[in-house]
Amino acid sequence: MSGTIVLTGANGSAALWTVRYLLQHHPDKHLILTVRDTSDADANTNLLREALAEYPDASSSVRPLDLSNLTAVHEFAERLVDEVSGGKVPKLESIISNAFYWNLASAMQMTGDGYEKTFQVNHIAHSVLVLRLLGSFAKDGGRIVLFTSDTHWPGKSALEKIKPRIPANLDELAKPPADEPEDHMAHGQNRYALSKLAILMWMYALNRHLQKVCDDSILSEIHLTISKNTRFSNITAVAINPGNLSDSRALRVNTPAMIQMMSKYIIRPLRPLLRFMDPTMRTSSEAGTDVAKLAVNEASPGYRGFLTLLKEDTSSPDSLNETVQEEIWAKTLEWTGISAATAGIST
Repeated sequence: MSGTIVLTGANGSAALWTVRYLLQHHPDKHLILTVRDTSDADANTNLLREALAEYPDASSSVRPLDLSNLTAVHEFAERLVDEVSGGKVPKLESIISNAFYWNLASAMQMTGDGYEKTFQVNHIAHSVLVLRLLGSFAKDGGRIVLFTSDTHWPGKSALEKIKPRIPANLDELAKPPADEPEDHMAHGQNRYALSKLAILMWMYALNRHLQKVCDDSILSEIHLTISKNTRFSNITAVAINPGNLSDSRALRVNTPAMIQMMSKYIIRPLRPLLRFMDPTMRTSSEAGTDVAKLAVNEASPGYRGFLTLLKEDTSSPDSLNETVQEEIWAKTLEWTGISAATAGIST
């Protein structure tokens, strides 16, 4: 059997197509598919199970994972590390950090961990998974697929009212001030955009730390001994803007009625026309297929960096600030509670 692929938010609009592509074209992969709700009451999880049922010989499991609970994320990663080290599942080949959260319809929400929910689910929790599972990749490496969007670039989102700028005090990313003035759509969209900007900048720093040779003082500073193990240099991280998905369920969840109406009566019916104005406008099936190809290195093999769809691209000027990238890297370690002892990496 080939390697293991971990996919979060596996019952999402695009993720279902990622799963279908992997089942059809890479039946040798072992798929660990995480969802927040594994019960039969969840219609989207049932769609995932229906897709799996079409390939009864595939090796896969659907597992619960609540990214708004960091203890649960750490425990999930710890169990998976044990499964890999014990030979119960193959070494990792890729992690696809697909799950996301946004809220454009109501006031800011904080998790039980004390972090703003959008930022925790989109960035902090996925960082826990990636860092804890690095040691479970195969010796020849693998791929980490992270998700950003055009919202990271000021002025590119039609919903933008507040420009996404990394604050001087990085703790405000995870614990932002209240929505004042009380425009929940504007602030919610801004929190989402900032999470996508942070993911992108963290990806650049992650790639550097996976590749570079550090002296002991730097290793002590970042709390991880990634560079001590040369096999980590074979792991490539990418952050993809998968496009504006006309049929995404996200447009109908935690969004004002105006956006839901636009999705139903304008965006979905007029997608072919809108695509002339926005080349990134497309379907979930197209995006999900691209993500699957990235995960197995069919697309952009060996590439590290930012992609728009499957095009190797340059992200916003703000995102390329290496000093801030490293500050976000260090702060993320703090937010995640990751250290050499918990990262699954030998010291």
